[in-house]
Amino acid sequence: MAAALDKNEIYISPNPHFSSAINTTRIMLAVIIALLPLAVYGVILFGIPALITVAVSVVSCVVFEILIQLAFKRPIRIKDGSAIVTGLLFALTLPPEMPVWMVILGAFFAIVVAKEFFGGIGSNVFNPALVGRAFLFTSFPAAMGSNWIDPATDAVSSATILSDMKEGFAYFSAEDYVPYFTGNSAGCIGETSAALILLAAVFLLVTKIIDWRAPLAMIICTAVPSFLAGTDIIASVLTGGLLFGAVFMATDYTTVPVTSYGRFVFGALCGLITFLIRQFGGYPEGVMFSILIMNALTPFLTKLTERKYGHPKLFAAKKNKTGKGEAK
Repeated sequence: MAAALDKNEIYISPNPHFSSAINTTRIMLAVIIALLPLAVYGVILFGIPALITVAVSVVSCVVFEILIQLAFKRPIRIKDGSAIVTGLLFALTLPPEMPVWMVILGAFFAIVVAKEFFGGIGSNVFNPALVGRAFLFTSFPAAMGSNWIDPATDAVSSATILSDMKEGFAYFSAEDYVPYFTGNSAGCIGETSAALILLAAVFLLVTKIIDWRAPLAMIICTAVPSFLAGTDIIASVLTGGLLFGAVFMATDYTTVPVTSYGRFVFGALCGLITFLIRQFGGYPEGVMFSILIMNALTPFLTKLTERKYGHPKLFAAKKNKTGKGEAK
């Protein structure tokens, strides 16, 4: 009986409610289409190591989702494509030359701990791909921060441009921005090309898969404080995974507010926290932590900004004048 009740459980978001022909599978397919050019370009840029990382991540996420759903006796929902999306997102936020066993371990945390332990798709509190990355980042910081390959020279460096910017060692001219825009620069597999990320954003916006409010607010609220602090504003936007996080992570249906105002606030605070971590924190990159922090506040923001229907003050005033209430 309990299993039947769980299977038919209905999740209600703040009103009003509208039906739509777009289902989970179509949404995930659109995100996969948007992510594939970034994955392909990352493989072209960084070679076989990037291909192995992407393939291992996607396969691991799919296998772990099937196994945990079998273990929990839940319906197998692998056809919805969400595990593939998580695998791609997770892989594209990793350095190219990650040990295979670390990729598998991170995928386990993304799917099993961050997603299925909370009830599966639609019930997770935190973005699964970012949880997997955060686990690797805090558990194996050397592996996550020392494998930056420069495609132009094939040299491996432990420093990032954000680290140099934080220490005041990086100075930019107009031509210095080009590699970060085109993607011919060191970085995570899918975060190097701002041009491809922006094209993906246009595709997702045109197909109405994502909402523009949170990404725009996040970018502006990272860029403006960076400019006021004397940091190169263009470099702060093009580097550190800001665009990738804003487009693909700050638009997650489950872990961001469902209200329009809530998304504005969510994105704005993500941007501000990103700036604060970059400027004053111990890490040069703050996108991951800012989004995870705000994921925890999503239910509060949704509740705080949900639309209230009716005019109770006007109704009360009319009641005082006439002695009785009349709702319209």
